[in-house]
Amino acid sequence: MTTIIVTLHVSVCILLILIVLLQSGKGAEMGASIGGGGSQTLFGAAGPANILTKITTGIAIIFMVTSLTLAYFSGQRSESSVINANTIPIEQPADQKANKTSE
Repeated sequence: MTTIIVTLHVSVCILLILIVLLQSGKGAEMGASIGGGGSQTLFGAAGPANILTKITTGIAIIFMVTSLTLAYFSGQRSESSVINANTIPIEQPADQKANKTSE
């Protein structure tokens, strides 16, 4: 389950970066920097939200949900541990090793 969420989270991260880089900035037009009449439109100087803005909002919501889910899963304590399952080999003293090789 965690592997699926991590995979989804990484893909959403990459997709979010690409979509944000595809969008143009608010001051990209020459008229916006001079103040040329954009403030008198129905939606203001920014204009209506285009499809990239809506996709960015949706992907950002998915990113936050996967982040919170991964944080929740990492906070859960597991009953088993890798350290408890493995035993450490006990080193034999040097005189016992010599006796075994001479026999």
